[in-house]
Amino acid sequence: MEMVHHTRLDCVIGSAALMRRAVVEAVHHARYRQAFGRALIRQPLMRNVLADLALESAAATMLGMRLARAFDEGDRGFARLAVTAGKFWVAKRTAPVVAEALECLGGNGFVEHSMMPRLYREAPLNSIWEGSGNVIALDVLRAIVKEPETLERVLAEIRMANDARVERFVANVRADLSESGARRTAERLALALEASLMIRFGPAPVADAFCASRLDGDWGHTFGSLPGGCDIDAVIASCGLETA
Repeated sequence: MEMVHHTRLDCVIGSAALMRRAVVEAVHHARYRQAFGRALIRQPLMRNVLADLALESAAATMLGMRLARAFDEGDRGFARLAVTAGKFWVAKRTAPVVAEALECLGGNGFVEHSMMPRLYREAPLNSIWEGSGNVIALDVLRAIVKEPETLERVLAEIRMANDARVERFVANVRADLSESGARRTAERLALALEASLMIRFGPAPVADAFCASRLDGDWGHTFGSLPGGCDIDAVIASCGLETA
């Protein structure tokens, strides 16, 4: 596979690692910081924020590992489009994830004595490296138009979830393949891939929370706005972030 795709894979995996480190730092702080008579991690609103961040981190990690497997297997038909869409989405999501995780530490997250300012400075880099947002989104479009079999291969992978929520989400993916819709197409493909992987390889409560918020739209415009029906405790526990 072309060298640029190897580097884009690096961008996905590096971004997922940055997310994970930021979320771990936030959870560690929440375990020991007391407010209103109990640890922050026991406060319902903070738990919603941490669970939401954990979902984003887990999905990015799963997608990165699946893309790496495609390289190991020489599956160019899948990797050509999936790596490009994954690089667009995961790298874009890193900065807001790190920013929210930093805020979980309050003022401690802003000062240089903590790890968070370094992560915050690094967070945008992978979104710029090997093609910034518009370049990558247009490359997604280029792959679909010039190599339509790549879209079929990615859709086949997505549909392995055999899930109605995913089917609805990708039903109209071909509806707008214009240049102005390139970012929307890249985002939709990456989210559908993440959801498919979460459904197939993750615990059901985690997959359900991801689909409810990211696919079905029952989500606010900030982290910590997961819908009431989500099993917040199960999401935090399944990601290995719960208290001992």
